[in-house]
Amino acid sequence: MMETSPTLVEPLVALIRDVKDFPHKGIVFKDITPLLRDPAGLSMAVELLTQPFRDKKVDVVAGAESRGFIFGTAVARNLSAGSVPIRKPGKLPAEVHSAKYELEYGVDSIEIHADAVDTGQRVLMVDDLLATGGTMAACCELVEGLGGTIVGVAFLLELAFLNGRDKLAKYPLHTVIRVEEP
Repeated sequence: MMETSPTLVEPLVALIRDVKDFPHKGIVFKDITPLLRDPAGLSMAVELLTQPFRDKKVDVVAGAESRGFIFGTAVARNLSAGSVPIRKPGKLPAEVHSAKYELEYGVDSIEIHADAVDTGQRVLMVDDLLATGGTMAACCELVEGLGGTIVGVAFLLELAFLNGRDKLAKYPLHTVIRVEEP
C-alpha cells in the first residue's frame, strides 16, 4: 500500500495525545479526540485514509466500534460508498452475527447486522488503531461470513511493536501513522 508522507503525518501526530494507564494500568491509550475536534486534522486524516482506495470500487466501508465508524463513515462519503457499523454487543437493533476476539488486555466481542453486507460486495475495513489485530481480524471474519469481499483494511494509527498486521496479512493494509516503539 501507499506510504504516507512524513510531512503530512507530523501535524496529525501532534494532535494525538497519550493517556497513561487507560483503560487499564500499563496501557498507554492513544487519544484521538484532539484530532477529531481539529477541522484541518480531521480532514487530512480522512483524506489520507481514503487515498489508497479511490480506485478500488468500494461498495461499503465497515467501521469498527467506536472510533472506526467515525472515520469509516467519512471515508465512505469520500468513496461514494455505503457505511456499516460493527458494534459491541447489544448496540444493533436487528438480527446480528457476532465474533469474539482478544484484546491486548482481555477478550471482547463484536456484532454486525446480518443484512449489512451483500454477497460479493467490495468492503473496505476501517478502524482508528491497529494494535494486536484481534478486533480487525474479527471484523473481517464477520464481513466475509456475510459474503463480502475485503478490498483492504485501513487504520489511522498502527502500534507496529504489537505486530497486529500479522493477523491481517492476507489483506492489503494501509496505515497513516506508524508507531515503532512503545
